[in-house]
Amino acid sequence: MRDFLSPAARGLKPSGIRKYFDLVSTMPDAVSLGVGEPDFVTPWEIRSAGMLSIRRGETQYTSNRGLLELRKLLSRYLFERFSADYPPDRILVTVGASEGIDLALRAVCGPGDEVLVPDPAYVSYAPIVSLCGGKAVPVACRAEEGFILTPEAVEAAVTARAKCLIVPYPNNPTGAVMTRHQLEALVPVVEKHDLLVISDEIYGELTYGEKHVSIASIADMVPRCVLLGGFSKAFAMTGWRVGFAAAPPAIDEAMLKIHQYTILCAPRTSQHAAAAALALGFDDGFAAIEKMRAEYDGRRRYLLDVFRRLGLPCFEPRGAFYAFPSVKETGLTGEEFAERLLMEEHVAVVPGSAFGDSGAWHVRCSYATSLDRLREAALRMERFLKRL
Repeated sequence: MRDFLSPAARGLKPSGIRKYFDLVSTMPDAVSLGVGEPDFVTPWEIRSAGMLSIRRGETQYTSNRGLLELRKLLSRYLFERFSADYPPDRILVTVGASEGIDLALRAVCGPGDEVLVPDPAYVSYAPIVSLCGGKAVPVACRAEEGFILTPEAVEAAVTARAKCLIVPYPNNPTGAVMTRHQLEALVPVVEKHDLLVISDEIYGELTYGEKHVSIASIADMVPRCVLLGGFSKAFAMTGWRVGFAAAPPAIDEAMLKIHQYTILCAPRTSQHAAAAALALGFDDGFAAIEKMRAEYDGRRRYLLDVFRRLGLPCFEPRGAFYAFPSVKETGLTGEEFAERLLMEEHVAVVPGSAFGDSGAWHVRCSYATSLDRLREAALRMERFLKRL
C-alpha cells in the first residue's frame, strides 16, 4: 500500500508540550505546572446561561459569523476595554482563539510566503505556517530586552518574501507584555515592509501593573491588523471553545469562507455563554476577571520568590500566567531539566525549546494552579536542585 500522508503532514512535528501531559497522566502524585489552563471553574452565571439556552431548545446552527447579540457585545467590549474599533459585521466568532490563528494564517499565507514569528512563542504558529506552505521565520526575543519584539530584531529577520508579523502579547511562554511606546516603535517597520500584523491577544485581560495595549488601537493599524482573542483564559472557559477574530474587510471575508467550509459555526451553547459573560462583565465591572487576576498575581509573586531563592534567574512576567526561568546555571538544557524533574520528583514543567530555539535553556512553569500545589512543587524542585 502506498504512503497516503501528504508531505506537510508527514513533516509536522508532534507538539513539544503534549508528551509531558501524557506522562503526567500516568503519575497520580504528579504536580503539573505545565498546563496553560485556569484552575477556576467558569462562573455560575455564565454556566447557567449556557444551560438555559439548551433548556430553551436552542440547539441549532447559528449563522456562520456567529450570534449577532454576541458580536455586538464583542464590538463594544473591544472598544471599551482595548480601544479597538471593529463593527459587529467585521467580527467572526471562532472555535477558540486557536481556530482564529488557523483561519488568519490560511487566509493570507501561501507557498513561499514568510511569516515572522517571535522566538520564543506559542507552539502552534510555526506548524500552521508550514501547513500553509509558508515559512516561519523566527525573530529572536531576548530576556535582557524583556522578551519583546524590537524594531531592530524584526528588521533583521524581514526579507522580500515576508508577509505577516505575529504579535502575541501578553506572551506565552514568557509572560512578557509590550507597552504602547514599544508597539508604536514597530509600526514604521511594519509599514516600511507592508506587513500584515496578526495580534494574538488571548491573555489581554491578564496583566499585572500596566493595562494591556492592543496594537489595533494605534493609529492606522486597524487596516493591517487581524486581532484574535477568546474567552478561555480570562473567563475560565477553556472547554467551551469560543473565541473571536476581527480583521480588515478582504481578510475577514476570506477567513469567513474558510470557516464556512471547515467549521460552519462555533457551538450555539458556547456563544450564549460567552454573551452572558460579556453582559455580566459590563454590569459588574468584570469583577470575575479582577478576582482571578488578583489570585494569579499572588501566585506569580510567590513563584518568582521561589526561583530567586533557588538560584534560577527568572524574567519577571507581567502578563498571562507563566514564568520562564533560566536553568542554564544547572548545566542542564531546558529539556533535560524538565525530563529529570518529572521522572525524579514528579513535577511537570515544559521545556522552553518547545516554544523556539531561544528557549533552549529555559522551562515554562504555569501558575494557573493553587498556591498549595505551587508550594509542593517548590519543595520538590528544591530537593531536585540540591541533588544537582
